[in-house]
Amino acid sequence: MTPPPSDAEATLPGRADWHFLERTGDDRPSLPEVHASVTVPAGATWLRRFFAFVGPGYMVSVGYMDPGNWATDLAGGAQFGYTLLFVIMLSNLMAILLQALSARLGIATGRDLAQACRAYYPRPVAFLLWIACEFAIIACDLAEVIGTAIALNLLFGIPLIAGAIITALDAFLLLYLMNKGFRFLEAFVGALLIVIFGCFAVQIVAAQPSVSAIFGGLLIPSPEIVTNPAMLYIAMGIIGATVMPHNLYLHSSIVQTRAYERTEEGRRDAIKWATADSTIALMLALFVNAAILIVAAVAFHGTGHQDVAEIDQAYKLLSPLLGLSIASVLFAVALLASGLNSTVTATLAGQIVMEGFLHLRIPQWARRLITRGIAIVPVVAVTWLYGEKGTAELLILSQVILSMQLPFAVIPLVQFVSDRRKMGTLAIPRGVGVITWVVAALIVVLNVKLLYDTFAGI
Repeated sequence: MTPPPSDAEATLPGRADWHFLERTGDDRPSLPEVHASVTVPAGATWLRRFFAFVGPGYMVSVGYMDPGNWATDLAGGAQFGYTLLFVIMLSNLMAILLQALSARLGIATGRDLAQACRAYYPRPVAFLLWIACEFAIIACDLAEVIGTAIALNLLFGIPLIAGAIITALDAFLLLYLMNKGFRFLEAFVGALLIVIFGCFAVQIVAAQPSVSAIFGGLLIPSPEIVTNPAMLYIAMGIIGATVMPHNLYLHSSIVQTRAYERTEEGRRDAIKWATADSTIALMLALFVNAAILIVAAVAFHGTGHQDVAEIDQAYKLLSPLLGLSIASVLFAVALLASGLNSTVTATLAGQIVMEGFLHLRIPQWARRLITRGIAIVPVVAVTWLYGEKGTAELLILSQVILSMQLPFAVIPLVQFVSDRRKMGTLAIPRGVGVITWVVAALIVVLNVKLLYDTFAGI
C-alpha cells in the first residue's frame, strides 16, 4: 500500500484526494472509459493547445440552451418584452463563473463534484445531495422529452404522446457516439450547436429588433423583476434553465478527458484553456437564449400576443408575424437539434452522479432508459389529461425545480474550490471566493422568495 503523503505533499494538487482513496478504496477516475483519452500536444503553439481543450465547454453549453430555456424565454419575452434580458445576462455571467470553478475542481483534484461530495461530506449529507441532484436530472430530462416531442410534432405531425415515447430511443444514439470516441461525441454536439445558432441568427435578422431596447434590457435591471411575483417566477425559471446544477457535475468530469500533464504546471495550463473554452461556449449560449426572448418580444409582446407561452403557439405565429415564411420551420429545427443535443449531457451527467455518489455502475443504455422512462410518464399523463396546453406549464415548472436544486450543487462547489486543504495552490483567490459566495447567497435568497410567493399565494 502506498504510504500516506506528508503534510507538505498533502497540500499539492492531486494529493488532496488521499482521504477519498483511503475512505472508499476506489481509485477509478471519473468516466474511466474516456479518461485522458484526448491528446494535448506538448510544446505546441498556444492555438493548437487551445484547440486540444475545445469541446467540454460546448458540451456544457448545451444545457444552457436546452428545450427548458425555450418555454421560459418565450414566456418572458411575450409577457414582459425586453425586461428579463437582464436576468439572462446575469444568469449567464453566473454560469461562466460557476463552470470555471467546476473545471478547476476537476483538474486540480482529479475528482468530479460528485466524487468530492462523497469524499468530504458525511454519508447522510452526501446521500441528500445525491437525491437533490437526481431530481435535477429528472427535471432536465422532462424538459428534453417535452421539447423533442413538440419538435417532432411540429415538423412531422407525430402526436406528442408518440413523440415522447420515441425519445426513449436516444439511449442508443449516445451509446453509439460514446463507442466512436469522445472527440466524435463532441463533434456531433458542435454540429448541432451550429444548426441552432444559424437558425436563430436568421430569425434575429428577420425580427429587426431595436438595438437600444436590447442594450437597455441587458444592462439596466428593473426593480419589477423582484417585486412582481409573476415576473419573478419566470425569472427564476430562466435562472433554473440557464445555470443548471447537473452541468456542474458534468463539467468537473469531462475536462479530465484531456491528457494534460498531471503536475501543478500542467494543471494550471489546463485550467486556463478549459476556462477559455467554457467562457466562449457560454457566450454562444447567451446569444441563443437572448435571441429566443428577443424574437418573442418583437413578434408577440408588441403585437397583442402577450399570452403566448407555448412552443406550438410560437411556431404557428412566427412566420406571419415576422414576415418570413421559413421562420417557423427554423424555430422547430433548432428545437429538435436542442432536444437531441441535451440527451448527451443529461445522460453523461446521470452516469457521473450515480458513479460518483454511489459507485454504482450500470450500462449506459439501461440508465438512460430508466431516467428517460421516469421523465416520459408525467409527459404522457399530462398530455393525456390536459392536452398539449399542459406541457408548457410542465416545462416551466421543470425549470423552476432545477433552480431550486441549484444551492445543493453550488454551495459544495464553492466550498471545495475555496479550501486550500483540498485544492492546494490551485484554490481560488479570496476575492474570487467572496464573489462566488455572493452568487451562491443570491441564488438561495431568490429561491426562498420564490417559495414564499408560491406557497403564500401572492
